[in-house]
This record gives sequence, C-alpha cells and structure tokens, in this order.
Amino acid sequence: MRQIATEAHRRNFLQLAADFLNKTGRKVKIKLSVLAVSLALGQMAWAAEDALPQVEVTAIRDQAQSAAKVDAAVLRALRPATSDSASLLRDVPGVSLNQAGGVSSLPAIHGMADDRIRTKLDGMDLISSCPNHMNPPLSYIAPANVGVLEVYAGITPVSVGGDSIGGTIVAETRAPEFAAPGQDTLVKGEAGAFYRSNSNTRGGNVAATFATERFSLNYSGAISKADNYSAGGNFKTDAATGRPGHTLPLDEVGSSAYETRNHTLGLAFKNNNHLFEAKLGYQDIPVQLYPNQRMDLLGNTEKRLNLRYLGQMDWGLLETRVYHERVDHGMNFGADKRFWYGTLSNPDGRPCAPLGPTCAAGMQMNTEGRTTGASIKSDIGLGEQDLLRVGGEIQRYRLDDYWPATGGMMWPGTFYNINNGERDRTALFGEWEARGDEQWMTLLGARFEHVRMDVGDARGYNPVSNMNGSNQQRDGDAFNALDHNKTDDNLDLTALARYIASRNSDISFGYAHKVRSPNVYERYTWSTWTMAAVMNNFVGDGNGYFGNIDLKPEKANTLSATFDWHAIDQRWQFKATPYYTRVTDYIDAVQWNSAANVAAATPAPGQFNVLRYTNQSARLYGIDLSGNMPLAENAWGDWGLQGALNYTNGKNKDTGDDLYNIMPLNAKLALSQKAGGWDNSAELVLVRSKNKTSAVRNEIQTPGYGLFNLRGSYSYRQARVDFGIENLFDKFYHLPTGGAYTGQGGTMSINGIPYGIAVPGIGRSLYAGVGYKF
Repeated sequence: MRQIATEAHRRNFLQLAADFLNKTGRKVKIKLSVLAVSLALGQMAWAAEDALPQVEVTAIRDQAQSAAKVDAAVLRALRPATSDSASLLRDVPGVSLNQAGGVSSLPAIHGMADDRIRTKLDGMDLISSCPNHMNPPLSYIAPANVGVLEVYAGITPVSVGGDSIGGTIVAETRAPEFAAPGQDTLVKGEAGAFYRSNSNTRGGNVAATFATERFSLNYSGAISKADNYSAGGNFKTDAATGRPGHTLPLDEVGSSAYETRNHTLGLAFKNNNHLFEAKLGYQDIPVQLYPNQRMDLLGNTEKRLNLRYLGQMDWGLLETRVYHERVDHGMNFGADKRFWYGTLSNPDGRPCAPLGPTCAAGMQMNTEGRTTGASIKSDIGLGEQDLLRVGGEIQRYRLDDYWPATGGMMWPGTFYNINNGERDRTALFGEWEARGDEQWMTLLGARFEHVRMDVGDARGYNPVSNMNGSNQQRDGDAFNALDHNKTDDNLDLTALARYIASRNSDISFGYAHKVRSPNVYERYTWSTWTMAAVMNNFVGDGNGYFGNIDLKPEKANTLSATFDWHAIDQRWQFKATPYYTRVTDYIDAVQWNSAANVAAATPAPGQFNVLRYTNQSARLYGIDLSGNMPLAENAWGDWGLQGALNYTNGKNKDTGDDLYNIMPLNAKLALSQKAGGWDNSAELVLVRSKNKTSAVRNEIQTPGYGLFNLRGSYSYRQARVDFGIENLFDKFYHLPTGGAYTGQGGTMSINGIPYGIAVPGIGRSLYAGVGYKF
C-alpha cells in the first residue's frame, strides 16, 4: 500500500507540473535527461526508506560561516514598513539599495549591483526580463513571505556563486511544516494588514498550513497598493505632467505609485529523511510607476513552478531541483507622463487622430521572458573533518522584447529590440571544506561555466528608413551583418580560511576570482537612435544605452578579510571587513555620437546622452564595520546599542572616472529597548555628501543628510502590533543612488525633461501593522 501511495503522489506532482506549464500557453522543453535523473533519484530515495536511520530532513546550508543572515525578528519588524523585499537587506553590512520602483529596488554589494550579483529565490536563478530591469528577482517575493534572507559578500563560495562578481543573495519562502509525531493534523495560519501614511500605502497578507506527519499544504498571499509619495520639501519648479488638466504638487515624487499581488502555493511530502516539494508562484503587478525611468510598468505577470528533492543518504546530503518561470511584461507611459505625441495639433499633449506618422498614442513595449533550469548538488562527508560539495546546473533563457507601432516615428511596423534572444548556462563546481583542528577551517573551490548566447536579426519600426536621424536602417543592417552567436567559458576560484584565535576573536580571509558574462541587453541591443536608446536603461540615470556584441565577460579578483571580536555568549560583537577588488573587462560605457556612429570626441556635460557599453577596467575597495553591545538591564527593560558603517570607493582605471551609483560613506546607530512584549528602537541614519560621481553619465551629486526613525512593537499571545515613524523630522534629502528624476513630463524626448534633479527620498511617514496567528 505504501508503494502504491507514493506512486500516486508522484503522478499527481507530474500532472500538476504539466497542467501548470500548459496553462502558460507555450510548451517548455526541459532536458529530459536531467528531469529523469531527478525523478530516478527520488525513486531510489523513497525505496531506501528502511535502509537509513530516521532523521529530520534539513536544508542544505552552503557555508553559513561566510553569509550574513537577516534575523527573523528583523524580518518581522520591517514587514509593515516596506513592500520591497530588497529593502529588508538595509542593515546588512556592505549592502546598499539602488532605488527604482516601489517594490523593485536593486541591492548593491560593495558597489556592484543588479546582474553583477547572483540572486537565488528558492534555489532558482531568475532573470530580469525588461530593458529597464523593472522585475528583478527579489520583486517576486513579498516581505511577508520571506522565510530566509542571506547575503554572501566578499569571498563567495563557488557552491552559491557563479555568473556574478559582486556576491550572492539567497532568499527563500517559508519552509514546509509538518505535524509532530503522533499528532493527527497540523492546522495553522496568520493574517495581517498594514498602513503607511506617506503615499497612502495599504495592504495585507494571509498564510495557512494544513499538514500531517508526511504531507504539507501551505498557501501565502500578499497585496500592496500605494499612491505617489511626497518628499520632505519642494524639489522641482514645474508641476506639469504633459497631460492636460493633470499637475503634481512640487513636493510630490511623480511616478512612484504601485500595486502588487503575490501568491505562493506549496506542497510537500516527507518520508523519514527524504523530502519532495513543489511550489507554484504567481505574481500580478498591474502598475508600478518609476520616478527614474522614461517608461512605467503597466502590467507584469509571473508564473513559476519549482520542484525539489532533498534527502539524506548514508554518504551525505543530496538536493535536486527543476524549475520554470514565465514572465509577460508591458510598459508604457503612466499617469504622470505625457502619453500623446504629435505635430502642431497637440503641442500640449492633447489626444490627436488618426494614429500614423503625425500622431502617436504612447509607446507600448512588450517583453516575454522564459527561464527553465535544473540543478543537482550534494554534500559528501570525507571522514569527520572534511566535506566535499559537488554539483551541476543548467539554465535556458529565452527573451523577446518588441515594441508595436503606436504612431509618429514609431510607425508603421514593430520594433524588435531583442528578437528571440537566447542565453544558456551550464555549470559544474566542486568545493572542499577541511577542518584541520579546532582553530582552522579552509575552503577551496572551483567552478566552470559555459555560457552560450545568440539573437535573431534586428528590425526597426521602419527598417528601410533613417528618417529624422533615427538611423534604423543603418544600425539594423550593420547589426544583422554580424555573427550573433557568442560563447564564453568562465572559471571561478575561491580560497577561504578561518582561524579561531581565541574564544573572543577569529578571522576569516581569502581570495576569489569571479567571472560574469554580459546579459542579453548589454550584448544585443542595437539602436543608436536616441528615442530607442533611452528606453534601454537599467541604471536609472536618464541616459540612453545600446549594446556591444563584442563585449567580453567581466573578471574580478577580490581579496577580503573579516576580523571578529565578540563575547563568548555573543552578547557583544564587533566586526571589521576590509576588501579590495580589481575588475578587468569591467562593463562601463562611453558617450556616443549617434549621427557619426562613433564614440563622442567631446563629452557633453549637463544633459542626458546616448552611451554604448564597453569593456574597461575598474578598482573597488572599502570597509564594513558593524557591532552590537548591551547597555543596561533595569526596570525599564533590556537596553542595547547596534551600529554599522560602510565605505566604498570605485574608480574606472582606464579613464580615471568614478564608477556610477557608488553609495557614499554612511552609518547607522540604533538604541533598542525590550521589556515584556515590547520591542522598541530609535535609529539615526547618517549619509555623507556624494561628490565622487560618474562624469561619463553626468551623474548628479547629492548633499549629505541625517534621518531619525522610531520603531516599536507589542506582542501578546498570538497577536502583534507594529508601529513607527520614518524620517521623524520630515527631512528633505536626495537619494545618492536613486538616479535622475524622470517621473513626469515628455519623457520620450531625451532632453525634453529637465536635467540635474536627483530623485528625493520620502518625507515623514507613519506606519502601523497588525498581525494575528492561529
């Protein structure tokens, strides 16, 4: 009967997977050999039930010593204060945030962000399918559903690295729960809601679990909706939006509203020391406006299926995974940006007709991304002191980015920005962890990746015309004459050592060689036309970008060390992490003369420009300091102090220019108090002025500032209330890595909006959240 039941379970999972993939409307070609291996391993594991001792299955945790983990209490306290899961990393040493949409900021580790960081969501490598990178991996998980959030900075083990040079972020939804031995069923759940005054943000979340000792079914859902937020003061001189009758207050940050809905359904089976898990994810973002992009997200749906087996064998741990993701993404001009463009019939943005060469209704941009991947990895014990980690991964990514005709110069056909883009990765890695004695641990690893990329021919709206300087025919013909197929063979190396000097101090130090191949947009966008180029920008600086098919992979060499002094019971701790990175073939940019189709002889300051990606060299160094200590225990509770300071310096060694979007020196100090069910804190955030900026991008300098935040919570049995005030004194400030303000007006024209306004930070905001567990 047991064998019949398990066979039925496997058939149900396969049928679930088939139904899900069929509903996406497109057949997915998963490599059958990998899928067969995964299912065969699962079959052998279930069959071996009586041959192994009964133990609790636990997740494979790769090198927790080198990972900074966001504490569960911190995750819980910040959920009512943000709808952006990336912002949960705000207190991790070495991490800063490049602000974008309300739920889609881009984390940076030691000055490197976006695709330079590997981001894994429930073990899946997801890719941003958008020419503005409006749907980064962490945007697909709501803060209420984050169960684990870790950062590998500095010397990243090869088992969690790959195709990245800045580090790795690991995010996981909540793990499945099962009934205790002898318990009939486990039924539990929670519900919550929150409100934030600035931007009128409101939302809620629910989660529920039904489980037996061997079966677990869980669901989690979250919604969030926000209006535009207001800065701490006026930051612009023009209220116009380009839409007749619609203006914005001078302190309102245009195009900062959003709405998002997230759902996750999980099923899991546990059989002693083996776990089989399936997760279905669905996200719908009907709108997410962007204050630092020309376009706005006006529709993004994501569907994903993730199948996983995890088991403990007599020789170690084994994990296999197969996943598929489908993204359908659409952009146009949102409510705060001009929509109608034409000739003298509508100089102020009024509707025009008919659509054609003299009348344009917005600019529709569609992106379709399909990602399929599989992985297998194992931890193999080599005696009592050594551990061998080995594994392999494959990933198949397909991208179509096309812009239908909407009139004006966007006429008469469809513009193919990326036509059938392909990016396939195959990887193998091995890692040896050795513990020579109680004081020394060493880690040596190597990883090989083969990256193959290709794309179809380019085609403009009018492929036989260069009218009005668009150069669509010239650029398209030149691109199509090139060989589009590219392959990279990349090797990563890691050497890490940890020495426990005493019960109160230890040091970790090492070297890493990391390699990242260009993404599809960096290599294959082809148009120098200013209107098309400004739509290809994932750094939010207001400029336009186009690709370089001859780009080489970035190669980074990093030296880093962490000095850790602490109490035996960890009541106090101080860490210092200096680091140095040298990058060859760093993908930076040069200003471009679109008319002559050559690099600009004389850079143009004080305006937005078109730039082309190019390989150069870069150097980054800095230090992260962090610590905590108890202050007092008295009738008012337990008092403590936490602090952090981060500094990064980035330089282009070929040009002498400063690197773009480097967070200036910043620090945070927090005073905490805990008493009974109360948990309160007062925070001081200090950021130095940003004077070192990227000249080639005309990056905007920002003054320094200080912010004061108050947070509190009270828990009573199953109920909890969170509350706080961010930016207590309503301080006006600009975001040092928030980019250029392009949130309103005629953004289609490269310099049709004012240059030199940095995106401001949010003004005073009160927030509150309630939660109840049952």
